Amino acid sequence: MSLTCGIVGLPNAGKSTIFNALSSSKALVADYPFTTIEPNVGIVNIPDERLTRLAEIIEPRKVIPTTLKFIDIAGLVKGASKGEGLGNRFLGTIREVDSLIHVIRCFESGGSHVLEFIDPRRDVEIVNLELLLADLETVEKRKNKLEKPAKSGIRDAQAEFGFLEQIHDHLTQGNSARHFVLSGQEEERLLKGLNLLTIKSVLYVANLEEGTENKDYIDVLKEIAAKEDAGMITIYGKLELELLELPEDEAILFLAEMGLSESGLIRLVKASSDLLDLITFYTTNGIELRAWSITRGTEAPRAAGKIHSDFEEGFIRAEVISYDDYVRCGSDTKVRESGLLRIEGRNYQIEDGNMVYFRFKN
Repeated sequence: MSLTCGIVGLPNAGKSTIFNALSSSKALVADYPFTTIEPNVGIVNIPDERLTRLAEIIEPRKVIPTTLKFIDIAGLVKGASKGEGLGNRFLGTIREVDSLIHVIRCFESGGSHVLEFIDPRRDVEIVNLELLLADLETVEKRKNKLEKPAKSGIRDAQAEFGFLEQIHDHLTQGNSARHFVLSGQEEERLLKGLNLLTIKSVLYVANLEEGTENKDYIDVLKEIAAKEDAGMITIYGKLELELLELPEDEAILFLAEMGLSESGLIRLVKASSDLLDLITFYTTNGIELRAWSITRGTEAPRAAGKIHSDFEEGFIRAEVISYDDYVRCGSDTKVRESGLLRIEGRNYQIEDGNMVYFRFKN
């Protein structure tokens, strides 16, 4: 199942343009087709040069890249946390995604801005404030539910109520939940159970228009991203959509003339993968070569479960080859003959680029 990135922003920020480029980019300048599976939802293959190199060596009949899911979330307006505009839909959908791609308008021409003039800092603050207000409401509702049992002396209720007071104070000061310092696994469990909006990682995307770049706008977003320890990239949303209409060789030439080695869409997908702290491992049976995405730090049995639940339940061991060793040796047989295959147990954390053979009980 693909992890999900929600594309958010104010109306007319250009987020739908960027999503449309993502979801219709079958002609993207690379062999990474994108497929739309339903309105406002697109499944995107993650660009992976290593997968291409492995395919050249193994020559399988089928190569399957790993994917991300992108959702174009309804535009937000001030007051969304109180149900203004499509606020309820906006906030409800955000609860279901794993990370946020926050698109900010950084161009003057085209349709009018919902707030009449361009101000990236203000636009970011509006969205972030609505998410924060929604989180405060979530915490307050939970506090109200626990107040009586906490006062009656129930220890679990008292402990959780105390934690909720801490997170409430943290949010009230304008801080996102992802910056709350946890004191242990129990607080981590409680925080996760709240399903707060501001706990999700964020990538800021400055949506530019070719030939009208405003350095001040970009600098403002860089400053905000640095302060929040968030990601930030620039993209020419409208241009990316137009590039898809060009033949591949012309698109490559156009990008080269702009001094770019790859399209903004590919940079966006790669940055989104980094945002989720994903790594990739590979499996092959000689007929099929497949890439799998997992969160960094995932242990071998759980990684095996990505393939099939039976693999996780009956896990015995993982036979692991590093990507570099595989490419250097040029075949599975030579890797084994060279003694470069490692046997790893249940506590092994899969590393980025591993070629893995899972052994399990039937």
